[in-house]
Amino acid sequence: MIKDKRIKVITGHYGSGKTEFSVNYAVKLASEGKKVALADLDVVNLYFRSREKEDILSELGVKMISSSVKASAVDIPAISAEVYGPLQDESYETILDVGGDPAGARVLGRYNPYLIEGNYDMFYVLNANRPDTDTVEKAIGYLHAIEGTARLKFTGIINNTHMLKSTTVEDVLKGQKLAEEVSNKLEIPIKYIVALEDVAKQLPTNLQGEIFPIKLYMREDWML
Repeated sequence: MIKDKRIKVITGHYGSGKTEFSVNYAVKLASEGKKVALADLDVVNLYFRSREKEDILSELGVKMISSSVKASAVDIPAISAEVYGPLQDESYETILDVGGDPAGARVLGRYNPYLIEGNYDMFYVLNANRPDTDTVEKAIGYLHAIEGTARLKFTGIINNTHMLKSTTVEDVLKGQKLAEEVSNKLEIPIKYIVALEDVAKQLPTNLQGEIFPIKLYMREDWML
C-alpha cells in the first residue's frame, strides 16, 4: 500500500524514465482502489509522454489530463485548466508528470498555491546511466537546479537506473550506490527502487527504499 502525500510531483533529468514511472505509479494506485488522476505537464519532450497512453490508463482506472489541444497532428505546449480539478479535490490521488530538467519544472509555478510544504511529495527520478547525472556532483547539481526553478523542495529520490529492456541487476545496484550517496549528502530519503518485474525479483531485499516493479507501458513491443 502506497502512503505518499496526496499530491505527487515526478521530475528529474531528461530521459531518466520519469514518465514510465509516473504511469506505473498511477496504475499501482488505481489497483489499490484509489481515485487517481495523472496530469501530463511535459511541455518540453515531444516523445514518450504519458498523454499518449490515455486509452490504456482510462481502462485501468486512471483519469488522464493532458494538453488542452486535442488534435493528433498538432503538438502545442498547452496545459489544460482541468489540472486544477484534482489538485483541489482531495478525493483524488494526484500525480504531476513534469517535463525533464529545470526548464520543464517552470510549469509548476502556476500550481504553487496547492504545493505547500508538507502537503506534497516531489520525487527526483535518478538514472545513473544518464551522462549528466552519473556522478554525485552532477546529480546533486541537477536536483538543486530543478528545485530552484520549481521553487519546491524534493522529498524523495527514485533510483530508476536502467538500460530499457536490457536492464540488469548490476545496472540497478550501480544506480542504488549513487542514489544512496546523494541521499546521504542531502538527507533526502530513497523512496523507490524501480526495475522491470523480472529484474526486481532478483534484487536484494535489504536496500534503502521500496522495490517498485514496473512494466514498460511507454515502449511498444517492437522497441528495444
